[in-house]
Amino acid sequence: MSENERKLHINVNILNAGIFGGSWRVPENDPLSSYRLEHYTGIAKRAEAAKLDAVFLADGPGLEPDLAYRPGNSFEPSVLLARIAAETERIGLIGTFSSSYNDADELGARLATLDAISGGRVGWNVVTTAGPAAAANFGRDGEPEHGARYARASDVTARVIAQWAGLEGTPDVPRSPQGRPVVVQAGASKDGTRLAGEHAEVIFTAAQTIDEALAFRSAVDEHAVAFGRRPEHVAILPGLSTVVGSTEEEALDRRQLLDDLLPTPYALRRLSAQLGFEVTEADLERKVPLDALIPPESAGGSQTFYRMVVGIIERERPTFRQLLRKLGGGAGHRIVVGTPEQIADDIERWFRYGAADGFNVMPDALPSGFDHFADQVIPELQRRGLFRTEYEGDTLREHLGLPLQPPLRAAAPVLSPTW
Repeated sequence: MSENERKLHINVNILNAGIFGGSWRVPENDPLSSYRLEHYTGIAKRAEAAKLDAVFLADGPGLEPDLAYRPGNSFEPSVLLARIAAETERIGLIGTFSSSYNDADELGARLATLDAISGGRVGWNVVTTAGPAAAANFGRDGEPEHGARYARASDVTARVIAQWAGLEGTPDVPRSPQGRPVVVQAGASKDGTRLAGEHAEVIFTAAQTIDEALAFRSAVDEHAVAFGRRPEHVAILPGLSTVVGSTEEEALDRRQLLDDLLPTPYALRRLSAQLGFEVTEADLERKVPLDALIPPESAGGSQTFYRMVVGIIERERPTFRQLLRKLGGGAGHRIVVGTPEQIADDIERWFRYGAADGFNVMPDALPSGFDHFADQVIPELQRRGLFRTEYEGDTLREHLGLPLQPPLRAAAPVLSPTW
């Protein structure tokens, strides 16, 4: 495919009330909307009208202590995606399901069924689940070690893929038009990059710079080739937080409002989890100390976000307050603030450099922030010939331009011992 024929792939991440820590407090939105089904189906219908590739649902199998400061993810993804499937026709449906705490056989059957009844629109975002809250939810004293989580993720994903291949010919689960769900992966640690090269067809990353994104793509390509795969069959979609204004001043004012609405205790708790040491009582005007940071490979939680935060600290030497603002109150993905044209410029630059095949867009506040993006940024990308004006297929694979990939192993492996 020539450079002129390539098109962006864009998903919308329906992260409850929005990506910013205080997004639920934005005046134009209902602060309790993320606890209503219509919030998700409404955004999905809007995304389908804008011809986006997919809606994306984050999730974690545990109740985090954030509810004192912002709404949580209130619906189990496969149930919610089934309802969205019933109210839409072509938009892709990507859900996050833990490889750490789900049974491979049950999960494979659940997702294959959802894929079939949706007409081939499902993607599985494979994640390893970090943090003590999820571990406690499953009766464990602490989270599994990073390497063990990824060893299990490789095994579980291979088992699920092999199961899907077997399900295609059985009468109990109707064959999906796309053969099997699309495998999505999020994680840029060394272990995560290897897992991406082994299994992922779409990769959700947290790169902050084009150079970081290009280095990550190169690493994934090397692993893909090592596993006998073609790198062009892997789409890289970094997370992108957007703050849209009709003028630059309006966009900057909205960003300031989001900063003002941020509950500081929430942001500090999130930062403590990302850094691996307690900062809830930190002097916000003090620079983040470099000597408190450990090598990313030694971090026990999400090494992807730890590496991202450390990169910001080393490049910019911020105070704690500046770092909290840079992260949008703990969200962590790259934030772009500006007019529709300025945001389209940024998207196009990453795309032309080969740093991204598209983006997993996380609007600042939902649903209004997505309305701004769909109404203003998408038409600008379409005017530039960078994004579709109509769907050319019906399945998620067709939207993404991905071929059916057979199982990588002839038989499912024996799973690593349960920790």
